[in-house]
Amino acid sequence: MDAHLESEPEVRGFKRVIKNFAPSWFAAVMGTGIFAVTSEYYSCLWPWLENLAVCLWVLNIILFCLLLIPWTARWFLFKKDALRDINHPITGQFYATMSIGCLVLAADFLVVGTGYLGVELAVSIAKVCWVLGAVLALLFAIIIPVVNFFNKVTIEDLNPAWFMPPVSLIVAPVAGAKLIPYWPQNLQEPLLLINYTFWGIGFFLFIFLAVICFYRLIVAPPLPGSLMPTIWIYLGPIGVGTIALLNLGSVSAPWLGSFAQTVINLFGLIYWGFGFWWLIIACIMTLICILHKNLPYALSWWAFTFPIGAYTGATFLIAAAFQFPMLRTYGFICYGLLALCWLIVFSQTLYRVCTGELFNG
Repeated sequence: MDAHLESEPEVRGFKRVIKNFAPSWFAAVMGTGIFAVTSEYYSCLWPWLENLAVCLWVLNIILFCLLLIPWTARWFLFKKDALRDINHPITGQFYATMSIGCLVLAADFLVVGTGYLGVELAVSIAKVCWVLGAVLALLFAIIIPVVNFFNKVTIEDLNPAWFMPPVSLIVAPVAGAKLIPYWPQNLQEPLLLINYTFWGIGFFLFIFLAVICFYRLIVAPPLPGSLMPTIWIYLGPIGVGTIALLNLGSVSAPWLGSFAQTVINLFGLIYWGFGFWWLIIACIMTLICILHKNLPYALSWWAFTFPIGAYTGATFLIAAAFQFPMLRTYGFICYGLLALCWLIVFSQTLYRVCTGELFNG
């Protein structure tokens, strides 16, 4: 024991933060970013939400830059710890939050930033974020499942967080489709194909993994309280996948014809509809956990934010595409739920950052 202590000296200060930095931290960027986007969407109902969207966008930029420092430094200073986490059947899944955070930040610049930075600068920054996020999403979508194939995994290790590495690819077309008109003409068609390919990979992997995780929820012991928020992750691929589809449909006409958008929008409506059922299921399961006092705070609480935000944004776009005023009202109710969840999770996280609890390892 003494020899072990000598070889593993106690790490203090900022190095301790780096050593114990959880891969799931970028879920905060995901949640804050989608909150900014949906605030911009629903500013059509309450104009002051546009100011909130800008504040959240700026906060998200700061948050991303701050988190990027320890995330990157950990690979150089504590590579063994970083590799240990990526080999873990649960912790490793959360590395995908970094790539998704990049892609969400790209969407923030396109939806919110263009009105304040100007289209040219906002689009240029969005392109950088999108390329970085898309490349990392593809890498994690390959590396982490392959690691899981060769590691010993039990059914208790399965949870909806397993969606994130492969399904992160479904997030790419959200900003990727909106960026297509801004690329040189000779790159637009290849990039359209890449975005459709990413969506297809993410969608089918979501279907495969959804079945596996649903089976685990039924036949295996219940998820531990710290992982219960991950049941909301089902809404993430549904919501963001719908947004991505609608965005792809709107830019596909030069290559696929105007009829394609109608077909794509219709499939998006059907896909979005599944989210309505899962929203009810997730609410019931969460209420049961609260009543049984089995929902201790963990960084996994950020799973309450991005999935709800993605579904809320999808509801707004579906309502606009099909001219369903009732759906816009329903989406605004979902937005209220998102705002409540974000405020609770952000305040709880900030408190534990101030006390140092989240960096104890």
